Amino acid sequence: MTEPRVRMRHLRALRYCSRGAREWCARHGLSWYELRHEGLPVSAVEATGDAMAIRAAQLARKEG
Repeated sequence: MTEPRVRMRHLRALRYCSRGAREWCARHGLSWYELRHEGLPVSAVEATGDAMAIRAAQLARKEG
């Protein structure tokens, strides 16, 4: 079983902006390219401890 991934569609569903997401990736050492093209593993997103990111991870997990 593969781990769910947080994708841009999850961020858009939560009304998060791309600019903020790009800055967030840089701040946490995560790949902006990977987020846009493949999504980020929910475990990596949750590991940041960021409340907004955790909401996106929850949404991705809910999708399955």
